[in-house]
Amino acid sequence: MQRRQGRVNAGLLLLLYQISQVGLQNIPSVTLAVLVLNIFFFLNPVRPLHEVCISVNEGFYRQNWQRLLLSPVHHADDWHLYYNMISMLWKGIMLERKLKSVWFAYIIAVFSVLIGVVYMALEFMLVKILNDPSYEMNCAVGFSGVLFALKVLNNHYNPGRVSSVLGLQISSKYACWVELVAIHLISPGTSFAGHLAGILVGLMYTMGPLKKIMKACAGGFTSFTDPDRPRDYYSGYSGKYYYYRYPDYQNTTPRNYYDYTGGLTEEEQLERAVLNSLNERVLIRFSANMHFFDSNLI
Repeated sequence: MQRRQGRVNAGLLLLLYQISQVGLQNIPSVTLAVLVLNIFFFLNPVRPLHEVCISVNEGFYRQNWQRLLLSPVHHADDWHLYYNMISMLWKGIMLERKLKSVWFAYIIAVFSVLIGVVYMALEFMLVKILNDPSYEMNCAVGFSGVLFALKVLNNHYNPGRVSSVLGLQISSKYACWVELVAIHLISPGTSFAGHLAGILVGLMYTMGPLKKIMKACAGGFTSFTDPDRPRDYYSGYSGKYYYYRYPDYQNTTPRNYYDYTGGLTEEEQLERAVLNSLNERVLIRFSANMHFFDSNLI
C-alpha cells in the first residue's frame, strides 16, 4: 500500500467540508463507512490505478478477480472522488433509511462485484460485435457504476420525482438513461459501459430476479423494508462547467440539516443543507465519474 503524494487535493477538502456540514451524526452507518473506505483508499491506494482497474483482459483472461473488489473503491483524482462521494452521500442517506443498514450494506457489496462482471460482459460483447479487440483493454475504475445502480433504486422507491439534466426537466423514470448519454457526450473519456452496467444491475434488482436471489442467498433475510409513500421533489444534475446558484441567507448556514424544516421531507432537507453549504455561486468542473485506463500505457 502506498500513500498518495503531491498537490493539495481541493476536491478531497471540499468533500470533507460537505460531510461536516451534513454532520456525521446524520449520516447512516453504512453510508459513512463507504465514504470513509473510499477516502482511505484514495489517500492510501493499494496499488497504482492500472493495477486495480477492471477490464476483460485483466479480470477475465488473466483472472485477476481481486480487481472486482478493488476497482470500485479507487479513483483517478480528487474531483473524481468528490463527485462520486457527494452522490453517494445523498443516495446513501435516502436509501439506507428505507432499506435498513444491513440490507443496504448487502446491496453495496453485491452491486460492487456484479457491476464489474456485467461491465466485462458488455465490453466482451463489443469486441465480438465490432470485431475490435481494443475493448478488451478498456480498464475502468471508480464507484460511479454502483451510483448509477443506486440511482435506479432511488427512482424506483421515490417515483414521480423530476431531475434536471443539462437544464432539461426529466422524469426520474428516464433520468438515468438521459444522464448516461449526456455524460458520455460531455466527457467522452468516461466509461459508457461502466455506467450502463450500473443501470442494468439496478434494473435487475428492481425489475428482475436479483432481489429474490439475494433474499434467497441471505436465507430469508427479513430486514428489507418497503419504502414509504412516494415523494415528489426536484433534484439537480451537475454537468461540465455547470453553475450552481446557492441561495443567499443572511444568517450562517446551519450545520445540522435537521434545522431545515418548514414541512420539507428528510431528503429535501438534506439536499438544501448540502446546496447551501458553500453559501455562494461557484463554478465546478465536471470530473469523469469513471475513467478509462489502458494497462499498456500506464
